[in-house]
Amino acid sequence: MPITQSAKKAVRGSLRKKAFNDARKKVMKEIIKKVEKIAKTDKKEALKMLPGAFKAIDKAAQKGVIKKNNAARKKSRLSKLTK
Repeated sequence: MPITQSAKKAVRGSLRKKAFNDARKKVMKEIIKKVEKIAKTDKKEALKMLPGAFKAIDKAAQKGVIKKNNAARKKSRLSKLTK
């Protein structure tokens, strides 16, 4: 348990940041799964969904939820999957 006031405040802040990061990561993972699932049946529909997936991945990378190279790898694999 944190003892000092600043430590208590840091715990509150880190919990809040974790909630935001978890939400962003969940959105990213969900849209990636949707694109992967649709790509198996309808490539054109998956191509239409690709910009939304790229946006979610870029936002996660920009906010530090995932690293830059991780984002690039995810985008590359999605685009390869839809071709």
